[in-house]
Amino acid sequence: MNPRQLIIFIKNPILGKVKTRLAASIGNESALKVYLKLMQHTQEVALQVDCDRHLFYDSNISEDDSWSTHSFEKKLQSNGDLGHRMEAAFTNVLSDGNSTIIIGSDCPEISPQLIEEAYNKLELVDVIIGPTHDGGYYLLGMKDLHPSLFRDIEWSSSTVFDDTIEKIKSAGLLYTQLPIRHDMDEVSTLELFPHFKP
Repeated sequence: MNPRQLIIFIKNPILGKVKTRLAASIGNESALKVYLKLMQHTQEVALQVDCDRHLFYDSNISEDDSWSTHSFEKKLQSNGDLGHRMEAAFTNVLSDGNSTIIIGSDCPEISPQLIEEAYNKLELVDVIIGPTHDGGYYLLGMKDLHPSLFRDIEWSSSTVFDDTIEKIKSAGLLYTQLPIRHDMDEVSTLELFPHFKP
């Protein structure tokens, strides 16, 4: 087993079910095209990182999509809110001595170098976190399970990052941050990354 484990959360690419905030401005079909490009980018990035990769679908496991079972262990997210689903994924993947990181498929700026930096920094701290401009985070990593980081947080709000930092501090954990990056949820962000346009 590789000492580096990577959890990737994706949504099944279904029209009207992905990038709903973006879809309010550009329509469901265009939003789906953007999301497919984001997923492709995330996949290419993950394949360049030396780690075991765990792909968690939100509704059903697709056996014949572009995510190769040779490179990704396919799993299903649990029920519940985002915190519950992330906690369950960490419980499933995290084991003694492993550095486990979770990312989503919404960050156009995610890169192999950024994930490598996260693994390297995680060797020296308990928690690594990558904040987003909208108040959330695009990456979270730990070497031991800390359930409090996933509980009693208002997900999809502008306080997710701050609330998580408060919980890290309350637990007495040592942490460090990665550079702030964008999540692809608004048209203004899409304008910054035109190669993701439909």
